[in-house]
Amino acid sequence: MKRYFQGATIVSLLAGLGSVASAEGYTLGISNTVQGNGWREEMVCAMKAQALDSGKVDSLNIAHRNTDAAGQLEDIRNLVEAGVDAIVLNPSNSEGVNSAIEEAIAKGIVVVAVDQAVTAPGAYILSNNQEEYAYLGAKWLFEQVGGSGDIVYMRGAAGAGADDDRDRGFKRALEEFPDINIVHEVFTGWQQDQGKQQILDYLATGLPVDGVWTSGIDNVIVDAFVESDAPLVPIVGADNAGFVGQLATVDGLVGAAVTNPGSIGGAGVTLALQILDGDMPESNTVLVDPAIWANNDPAGMALIEGAQNPNLDPEWPVSVSIPGWTTYTTEEIIACKGPGE
Repeated sequence: MKRYFQGATIVSLLAGLGSVASAEGYTLGISNTVQGNGWREEMVCAMKAQALDSGKVDSLNIAHRNTDAAGQLEDIRNLVEAGVDAIVLNPSNSEGVNSAIEEAIAKGIVVVAVDQAVTAPGAYILSNNQEEYAYLGAKWLFEQVGGSGDIVYMRGAAGAGADDDRDRGFKRALEEFPDINIVHEVFTGWQQDQGKQQILDYLATGLPVDGVWTSGIDNVIVDAFVESDAPLVPIVGADNAGFVGQLATVDGLVGAAVTNPGSIGGAGVTLALQILDGDMPESNTVLVDPAIWANNDPAGMALIEGAQNPNLDPEWPVSVSIPGWTTYTTEEIIACKGPGE
């Protein structure tokens, strides 16, 4: 059974949990395969802040680098060898690191995958609902262009589980709008510079574009249109601070942010600690469902205006916490300090 939450606000918590045990002194391992991406940086900072705020973690062993499944296999095995009590990871893909996860579980290590699913038996998954993320944004975009038009489809990282899930959601929406034409499809790698250059190159061709769907590389796409003096078109992105700010301030921009909190990393730490304390969830899979904030909708605009936060990095999601799962303050996640730092 799956538990579903709305946006960044928890409407249903794990059931059947007892009181939290008083165990302290845990060592947690963290494995992440993308650096230089604001969402991932917020995720890691949320992990560090929650570990510190919990008072139950003595140290973090962090493997945080740009690598592929082979590199993450090595990182996870190093964490296992180091004797960590739990591993919280953002997997490179759903199956590529299963063998290392299974080795960890066999040694009694708790494994929690955040943001993207894994298929290893015994692993726990606490993830944003990536398929629904793409579906909501794509459906909104296709409606904005009147059900017919030329769309630029800017994906994430090829082979990543979240990208595969989002592609399913995007194509589910596409099936509902048969007159939509995908004129350009690229993988941004979830890298700002790469995504911006890709859209600049496309705009330079003079080929048609009626709308852009992005996998969270969004504010630089708006920048590219403005810098190119190209007519703005409807743009879908995530609830990143820079894009949310643009939705409130850029004249002529019609856009929508789909929530995808990077603070899911802190929630993953909470879940790992609960399991270590003997509080077992009733399901191995927990999903956080997204919401869509459109600036051409009064309710959406109210959410956009209320989410403005000039203290955040433009690439960070504005949903810096998840009630019921994270306990750190905004200042603590921005500080990005873990136990012992």
